[in-house]
Order: sequence, then C-alpha cells, then structure tokens
Amino acid sequence: MSENPSALRLLAVHAHPDDESSKGAPMMAKYVAEGHEVMVVSCTDGSRGDIQNPHILDAPHPRRDMAGARRLEMAAAREVLGVQHRWLGFTDSGLPEGDPRPPLPWGSFATLPIQEATAPLVRLVREFRPHVVVAYDENGGYPHPDHIMAHRVAVEAYRAAGDPAAYPDAGTPWSPSKLYYDVSFNPAKTRRIHDALEAAGLNSPFAEWIARASENDAEGHRPWTSRHPVTTQVECAEYFDVRDRALLAHATQIDPDGWFFAVPLALRQREWPWEDYALIDSRVGFPAEGSVEADLFAGLR
Repeated sequence: MSENPSALRLLAVHAHPDDESSKGAPMMAKYVAEGHEVMVVSCTDGSRGDIQNPHILDAPHPRRDMAGARRLEMAAAREVLGVQHRWLGFTDSGLPEGDPRPPLPWGSFATLPIQEATAPLVRLVREFRPHVVVAYDENGGYPHPDHIMAHRVAVEAYRAAGDPAAYPDAGTPWSPSKLYYDVSFNPAKTRRIHDALEAAGLNSPFAEWIARASENDAEGHRPWTSRHPVTTQVECAEYFDVRDRALLAHATQIDPDGWFFAVPLALRQREWPWEDYALIDSRVGFPAEGSVEADLFAGLR
C-alpha cells in the first residue's frame, strides 16, 4: 500500500495487454501523479493477437511467442503509466471470423464458467482493496468476446468481493465503493474532434464512425456506443502524451502511423481534454441530476 495516508485506490479491469493504454491511460497517469494507487488487470495473455504494426511484420520473436512478446510490451507500458499490474492468468480467446463464426478455442477466457473466471479477480480485489473499479460496459466497449467476458467478470467481482459467503476461499471480504464503465466511444467527443479536424483542413479518421452512428443493431443500440450516459469527465489533457507513449510500447499491436495518432496532440488537448465515464453503482452517492462529476474519487476524498 502507498505511504500516502490520503491515497485512494483504483482498479481498472482490461481484457488484453494494450487495452489499458488505449482506454483510460491519461486518467490513470493523472491519479498516479497525485499519489494514488492504480492497479491494471489484464484478464488474458493476448496470445491470439495478430501483428498489427506493419513496421514489424517480419519480426521473428512475436511470431514464435506472441504471449511472451506482449508480456514484455505490457511491462514497458506499465513503466510509462506508473501503475501496478497483474495478469489474471487466462488465455486469449481470439476474435473469430467467418459466417458462420467458428466456436471459440476450448478453455479460452470467454468460454469459462463465470465463477471460475471471476475467482482470481475477487482474490485481487480483496487483496488490493480498491475504492473504485473501472470496467467495460455490457458491449465490452466493442463486441470482442474477451471484452464482454471482462465486463461480466468485473461486475461479478465488484458485487461479490464484499460478500463473505461468496468465494469464501478468496480472502477477507472488501467492498469497493464505486463502479464505473469506460465510455471511450463517446459520440459527442468524436463529432467535436471530427469537426475540429475538418475546420483545420485536416483529414478526419472518424467520418465512417460518424456515418455508422445513425445505425442500430438488432437490439436497437448504436454499435460501439455506450448504453449509459456520461456522468463523469476527468480532465487529464496534460497526460495525453503518456497515453501515446504507453500505446507505442505495445509495438506488435499499435501502428505509429495509424489512427490512434491521426489527431494532433494539441488539438486533442484543446477540443476534448477529458476522459469520459459512466457511474453505474456507488455507495457514496451519485452526482445531482444533470450535473457531471470531475473525479472518479468524488465522495471518497
């Protein structure tokens, strides 16, 4: 635990190594800089990821041992972010393609019974004792089977960790105070940055996303869009460059010339200096209706 007696603790649950850098990295770096404790959980080993960076397509090591390569990359990203990190220990399920889609590999993360997949996270929650848990929404942020499973596991652990009758062999019960869902794909943010790029005479990587925003899936939801309104915006623009450096640490997954870096840093900082979240559950109260929190630790400080 931190030597700072006023330090608070935040646990961010992610599906694969690199997800922590693309979702929430500036927020986490901000809280670490303030002296709080931040723990990142990677549910899977990322072993079924492909090499997404065309600059290293011929790199021999990742092709021989993708899990090993991603373990090294995660260690480098952790150093950039300054966070603590744990592997939950499960195998990447991959993203099945085709019609019909093939079944997921036997024994992979998304195929496991929920209690088996949740037990190690409950143990970690009881050990780390976070005040705040940050997870994906029901769609997983985007509908990858491991992301959806990471959502299910995080919510189950949040609800069960404080119950002495649940997972009785997983340590002393601890109840986190708040549960948030990450809102990475905020349509208002996307539109704001898209319009700013066009006004500056720059190409926008978001035109297709904006066109798709009017589409609904079979359940009436817009794809990749949170089903929960933004309740909390953490201002952390000064740490956006930390996100960039953490992403680049995941060299097999991130193309330095790709869309993650298509928007100039200064424009991102000016147009949308926040990271967006939805408060789902709280034991210390909710923001007043119509207002937006500025702090994931609101009500805890």
